[in-house]
Amino acid sequence: MKIKLLLSGCAFAMSAMLCSCGKEKVGTSDAAPRPDQTLSALPPASSYSVPLAGNGYVTTLAAGGAEVITSNGLGNWTSASSIASAWFRLAQTGTLNVSIRAKVPSGTSTIQVTVNGTNFTKTLTGSSYATHSIGSVTIAAAGYVRVDLKGISKTGSYFGDVSDIIISGASTASDVVYANDPANYYWSRRGPSVHMGYTIPAGNTAEWFYNEMTIPSGEDPIGSYFMSNGFSQGYFGIQVNSATERRVLFSVWDPSSGKTTLVRKGPNVVDNTFGGEGTGGQSYLVFNWAAGTTYRFLTQIKPDGTGASLFSSWIYTPETSSWRFIATWKRPNTVTYYTGAHSFLENFIDTRGYLGRKVRYNNQWVRNTAGTWVELTQGRFTTDATGTNDQRRDYAGGLDSGSFYLRNGGYFVTSTAYGSTFTRPALGVAPTVNLATLP
Repeated sequence: MKIKLLLSGCAFAMSAMLCSCGKEKVGTSDAAPRPDQTLSALPPASSYSVPLAGNGYVTTLAAGGAEVITSNGLGNWTSASSIASAWFRLAQTGTLNVSIRAKVPSGTSTIQVTVNGTNFTKTLTGSSYATHSIGSVTIAAAGYVRVDLKGISKTGSYFGDVSDIIISGASTASDVVYANDPANYYWSRRGPSVHMGYTIPAGNTAEWFYNEMTIPSGEDPIGSYFMSNGFSQGYFGIQVNSATERRVLFSVWDPSSGKTTLVRKGPNVVDNTFGGEGTGGQSYLVFNWAAGTTYRFLTQIKPDGTGASLFSSWIYTPETSSWRFIATWKRPNTVTYYTGAHSFLENFIDTRGYLGRKVRYNNQWVRNTAGTWVELTQGRFTTDATGTNDQRRDYAGGLDSGSFYLRNGGYFVTSTAYGSTFTRPALGVAPTVNLATLP
């Protein structure tokens, strides 16, 4: 495995992340180290220990089940109906030998271990951690390998504790990838955040940014944030907060001096401040948006003449056939128009980082201070430190049927190189929005 220069969590120029705790995370600047800077490369190991703490999830939790992944790995394994899963990526084909590091506090447990669909049965005993050989499979193609753990029977109170999946064999001869940085297991389990930056043509001072976004059906698991209109001081998009609640979220960070304050907000919009890794003003509308529907996003940024700037956002919802106003925020000690145009996709719940998500963006435009709409067709793909530090490779972005797209999570095979650039086909039709009649 390669050891990469570390970036602070979810590093990306101009991006912002909403953590599962409700705090907001500010991305780093372009001054961060390049992701291709390699400190050193280690020779292949005879075996690798893949910790469940950074690579595992309870993918099926039985009713009343207490199974959990902690810094020690799989614990509270009491239900035979629950399943814990772990992933690692192999670049080589050939034999894969699998063992687990486990202990059974009391009694005897029989478990099923499934490696890429091949089932093995193993009986475990011993109250101290030990390595238990499971079996061997043949890896036919490069990509992620999934290992599932499921209980069959037990004589003690629970099946056991499992800390690591231990792998060896010809398929591990080189380029084995898994989360191996304990300080960042939380971020690794969330999965890589991905971003698409848009190029505003030189000579255009942008006041308005327009974007259209569609989440394909089935690509919207709980914990997803699909950000459409990103700018240097914040972001605007939609998220899945729970099985019963979805939101439209618009946030503006505080400057280095002073506090962002609310000027006005739309009907039913909630406003508050956020803290944690970065502070600022947050506004959101609880709205049951739907995958498979295209939503239109509009953001205006302009100086107010007092040394501050005003940030305003609207969303067009086909369900209501109207533009809906979210909020206007005032950011002091800031004189700016729209800069840093970008979109991003992230998962903000670490226990759901094994699920995949995808989003398409199309028809990006800015309206400059001269009143002219200018189409943006250039995009640049990047990922955060989970990707650049090679903790995971299930990140991608580019062009899909003429639209920009972003994809992350789900442990898919092919990733997109950091910094890849793309040009979508120009549509040539400016947005049909009457700015003078916006609510």
